[in-house]
Amino acid sequence: MRQQRSLPRGAGLSREQGQVSFRFRRTERLKGRREIREVFSRGKGVTCSGAKLFVLHNGLSHNRIAFTFSRKFGTAVERNRARRLGREAYRHIGYALKPGYDVVLLVYPGNDTFAARMDQVKRLCAQAGLLESNGA
Repeated sequence: MRQQRSLPRGAGLSREQGQVSFRFRRTERLKGRREIREVFSRGKGVTCSGAKLFVLHNGLSHNRIAFTFSRKFGTAVERNRARRLGREAYRHIGYALKPGYDVVLLVYPGNDTFAARMDQVKRLCAQAGLLESNGA
């Protein structure tokens, strides 16, 4: 039998209220070919094994992120799984990032596990200087 949740799904207080929300909101999604290409062309890039992160200051009070893949990554199922893993890793570390950046995570084929993706996202964010001093 399923247990009921004590809070509604996605409920959480904002950072200003002293607690962290782990939601991945629509406003945090970087959409559109033009916006993503601008981050690729004008942004700072950092690399680790299996992934590359591009970062560009956006002047907003929040970060926006997009997940892209190298050519010939695999089937649609593999790309969707990699996208879900990346989104989940970002959701867990997003509260510890400095706000105001557009971020594009370029993923290469290879070790597609949550632990590996989480390690990649943490390492890349640290290299790019996105982690706040008290962050993850």
